[in-house]
Amino acid sequence: MVSERETTTRERAASGATASSRARTRLDQPRPPRRRLLPEWDPESFGRLSERVARFLGTGRFIVWMTVVIIIWVVWNVSAPSGLRFDEYPFIFLTLMLSLQASYAAPLILLAQNRQDDRDRVNLEQDRKQNERSIADTEYLTREIAALRIGLGEVATRDWIRSELQDVLKELEERRDGHRPAGGVFPADRSAGRDVHDR
Repeated sequence: MVSERETTTRERAASGATASSRARTRLDQPRPPRRRLLPEWDPESFGRLSERVARFLGTGRFIVWMTVVIIIWVVWNVSAPSGLRFDEYPFIFLTLMLSLQASYAAPLILLAQNRQDDRDRVNLEQDRKQNERSIADTEYLTREIAALRIGLGEVATRDWIRSELQDVLKELEERRDGHRPAGGVFPADRSAGRDVHDR
């Protein structure tokens, strides 16, 4: 009989062989891309294409060309020889083509509108942030102007200095008039003779 120890040793060796024979997945490298059954496309380029188509469908050029094609189609299938007609009077094939064109145009227009809505949302967000910055700048400038007004309230202005000088001059005149009976503040206002105080 085979002992239990030998059995576990054989199992470990077998499991080690299978583990080493398997390819180990490395965690420091990205997984290889899986094969997909569905075709892949770039959503951004597809969105740009849908916007171009939607813009073209909304132009007068598209309506003119579509009208010309329908008129040629109807005239050909009515007036051409019966062997060359490909869509007889009820024009079932024309109806099918127009409904097919409409069924493709509607989702393309909706996709273009969704992309425009996303752009509008981003623009509104940027406008809101710009408005917030403008409001903050305005409040800052208002506070600065208020601080300057307060600071200017304590600064001597030209009119204030002029009024103070006039008050000082009046006070000096009153003092001189109190010491002398006549005469002004300036030497030209005095009499021609020299005074004792001029020495």
